[in-house]
Amino acid sequence: MTRTHKIALIPCLMVLLSLGSVAVNAQQKKGEPWVIPQEYIVMTNPLTADSVTVQTGKLAYDKKCALCHGKTGLGDGPKGRMSKTFPGDFSSEAFQNYTDGEIFYQTRFGRGEMPAFEKRSSDAEIWSMVLYIRTMRGK
Repeated sequence: MTRTHKIALIPCLMVLLSLGSVAVNAQQKKGEPWVIPQEYIVMTNPLTADSVTVQTGKLAYDKKCALCHGKTGLGDGPKGRMSKTFPGDFSSEAFQNYTDGEIFYQTRFGRGEMPAFEKRSSDAEIWSMVLYIRTMRGK
């Protein structure tokens, strides 16, 4: 192989490596199942799903969650696409089968790449986000 061929080969290798990186990110693995204490599983949302609380939840979600979880909760936010684990699809039946208390727990305490919001958001704000996330069912 001549020096010219070797030099021409470098950009091709760089393109292949970047495509491989994109393919890996597109196939993010699903995280381990959440272990949620029973007290949260049975917890009910103290807020009513009216237009004000759902809008409050949407505003908080857009500011604090959409970067990873995407504007419509499909797990396709720009930061989420770079995560090692898939952020989750909030519209899926599996996710929507979580109780409000389970979603509250996941948001409040986080784990791994999912940050904890217990010091970033009030409980009322987290509950309002839960109400907004419920509007994503089956989208």
